[in-house]
Amino acid sequence: MTAHNPEYYYRTGAGGIVLLLVSVSAVWAAPAGLPAVTITPAAGGGETWSLSLQILALMTALTLLPSALLMMTSFTRIIIVLALLRQALGTMQTPSNQILIGLALFLTFFIMAPVFERINEQALVPYLNEQLTFQQAIQEGRQPLQAFMLAQTRETDLATFTKLSGRESLESADQVPFSLLVPAYITSELKTAFQIGFLLFMPFLIIDLVVASVLMAMGMMMLSPMMISFPLKLMLFVLVDGWSLMMTTLASSFYLP
Repeated sequence: MTAHNPEYYYRTGAGGIVLLLVSVSAVWAAPAGLPAVTITPAAGGGETWSLSLQILALMTALTLLPSALLMMTSFTRIIIVLALLRQALGTMQTPSNQILIGLALFLTFFIMAPVFERINEQALVPYLNEQLTFQQAIQEGRQPLQAFMLAQTRETDLATFTKLSGRESLESADQVPFSLLVPAYITSELKTAFQIGFLLFMPFLIIDLVVASVLMAMGMMMLSPMMISFPLKLMLFVLVDGWSLMMTTLASSFYLP
């Protein structure tokens, strides 16, 4: 395939760059005589952005959506606990990574549903009905998410990042900026996820130790303890309805303000 073939540009990434430039040009395009970017002072000291500038800000926000889903919701804790559970069971790649991610994603939507509903009621619907400006909608929409993240964040982690940022203290939770809240929230989520994972490992570790001790006492040193402990761990997990307990534990481990 030569460089004169149009498919060549799409396969080498040039087509994506061209589409991006066309999209940006369309956003900044404006009718004759009107500037593409305007910021108009509004009542109360606020500002009103032009439609093209709002669309550009929305497109930029969409590129950050995957990172926001990973770092500002319950997804991080859930996927870590599920991965540690799979390792504790010793099932290698079962369930597969795709299944674990899908399960964590839909469980995240279930847990975050009240937060998303508040964002929709307080920010999105009033903005679509032209009751709020773009900046006011962003401010209203961040409050439910910020309240959720603060409810999961440990005070020690928040104090640590507050000190690292050079601030002595914060007077109220409303004054916590996202640049400080997000790393504190992620640190707390990692700590909580590993605590839950440790508790999951304990019963399966006991089974491994018991099986290894019995085989050694019987002189069966050539037999892998994994061959015996693996079905025992699966049987224990199924008998206690492990998946239901796991989903219940993960869902109830979050504090919803």
